[in-house]
Amino acid sequence: MVERIAYDEFGMFHENAAEYGLPYDEPPVVRREWVEVAPGRRLSALVWNRADPELVLLHGGSQNAHTWDTVAMALNRPVVAIDLPGHGHSDGPGEHHGGQLSAEGNAVDVAKAVRALAPAARGVVGMSLGGLTTIALTKEAPELVRKVVLVDALPGIKGARAKQITDFVNGPPSFKSFDELLERTVRYNPTRSVSSLRRGILHNAEQLEDGTWVWRWARHRSHEPGDQESPRQVDDTLYDQLWEMVSAISVPLLLARGMRSESVLGDEDEAELLRRLPGARVEHFAEAGHSLQGDTPLELAALIEEFVFAE
Repeated sequence: MVERIAYDEFGMFHENAAEYGLPYDEPPVVRREWVEVAPGRRLSALVWNRADPELVLLHGGSQNAHTWDTVAMALNRPVVAIDLPGHGHSDGPGEHHGGQLSAEGNAVDVAKAVRALAPAARGVVGMSLGGLTTIALTKEAPELVRKVVLVDALPGIKGARAKQITDFVNGPPSFKSFDELLERTVRYNPTRSVSSLRRGILHNAEQLEDGTWVWRWARHRSHEPGDQESPRQVDDTLYDQLWEMVSAISVPLLLARGMRSESVLGDEDEAELLRRLPGARVEHFAEAGHSLQGDTPLELAALIEEFVFAE
């Protein structure tokens, strides 16, 4: 008899609130929406609050929209968190999309989702791959991007700095049990609470009929050499193209950079950003690694609030 683990994606917000000391009089108003971006292909998104969305949140590679839950709760604003193509509940990339790592391909799809769900959003926040997608979105649909927040993301994400991330992502395609999946996740994220990692897995993995577990994003991988969700596999030419897009950004831009060893950015990346956009703002988070939304969600939410919404 296969032991099934129950999953209610809207039933764990009280845990986020308790862990970070957020008020919790009642569950937040959150719904899941889908937008058709091509015939037979849809992107999925979490829409927070009943009012018109004021902010778009784009997660990193191998993550999903729920990575923003604590940030969204701390902001307490109408926001949309989109599952990138091939992640979360979204369909996989299209035939000519360029794969899960394609920031430009992602931007084409994300633009359609933003037009449908948050056309008047005051800013776009992108972490890691979501940050690269945000950069590409400024070229694909500049009218939809009024302010940019890049969370530990610049076109320099590559090389040895990303090794811990790529080692984790390029692990086994499936796991015999939830406990095996949790143990591996804890091992790669020693500074995070077990309860938060457990929530993250329930949102980002699914149990198959035979009882094994697979990552949601891994369902769309071919598992062929060179087809891994790895920043090191991105051609340098694509990074150069993204840097040129950065140079062309004319709206306010903020880089929120994690400073622990798990961060994938170096001082040279930050310097290159400021060389190309001298007016860009950079904020360092001493207690965060690559995933600021997981390591320091309240501090990140406060910075987003101040940068995007302060008059």
